[in-house]
Amino acid sequence: MKTIKFNSVLFLALILGLTLNTGKVIAQDQAAMPAMEEAQAPAQEMDPKMAAMMEKFKAYSTPTENHRALDILIGNWDYTIKWWMAADKTPEESVGVSEVTWILNGRFLSQKINGTSMGQPFEGIGIVGYNNLKKTYETIWIDNMATGMMIGTGQFNAANKTMMEEGNFSCPLVDGTRGYRTTMKIQDNDHYSYEMYMTDVDSGKEFKAMEINYTRKSSKLQ
Repeated sequence: MKTIKFNSVLFLALILGLTLNTGKVIAQDQAAMPAMEEAQAPAQEMDPKMAAMMEKFKAYSTPTENHRALDILIGNWDYTIKWWMAADKTPEESVGVSEVTWILNGRFLSQKINGTSMGQPFEGIGIVGYNNLKKTYETIWIDNMATGMMIGTGQFNAANKTMMEEGNFSCPLVDGTRGYRTTMKIQDNDHYSYEMYMTDVDSGKEFKAMEINYTRKSSKLQ
C-alpha cells in the first residue's frame, strides 16, 4: 500500500508539473504570435527590389517568340550530306535521319542525327537555344567523331527564315581552335538546308566545308 501511495503522489506531481509547464509554453506561444505575424508581413508583400529581381529572372527564363520561331524544325527528317576536307578535295556524300524535338519545356531545341561518315556509323547531337539576356541564339554540337564541342552564336532572320551563325571548334589539323560560319535556310515547311564554311588550312581561303539538305518525313509538327 505504501508503494501504491508513493507512486500516486509521484504521478500527481508529474501531472501538476506538466500542466504548469504546458501553461507556460502556451502563454509564451500566444505572446510570440503577434511578433511572428509582424515578421512575416514584409515577406508576404515582398521588397520592391526583390520583386524587380524576380521579374528579371522570369523574363530571362521564359521562352519567347524567338524560341517559337524554330517550331517549324520540329519533327523527323531525312537528309543528304556533302562535306569537304579541303577546298580542292572531292566531297564525301552520305545520307541519314534526324529527329528534332523541344526539351526543357520549350527552352532548347534538340537534334539527334544518325547516319554514316567515311563508311562508319555516325551519331550527333545538337542543342539550340535563344539566350534572352544576350539576345542571341546559342548552339552546341557533339558527335562520335570528336571529343570536343562545336560552340557558336547566331541570329535568325524571321523574314527570310535564315539563321547565320559563327563559332569555333578544336581541330587536330591546326593543333588548336578553328573558326567556322554557317547558314541555315528554311525553304518551306518540309525542306531546309544547312551550309558550313571555314578557312582552308593551306591556302587560308574560305571554302564550303559542308552542305546538308533536309526533307521532312511527315508534314505534321510534333
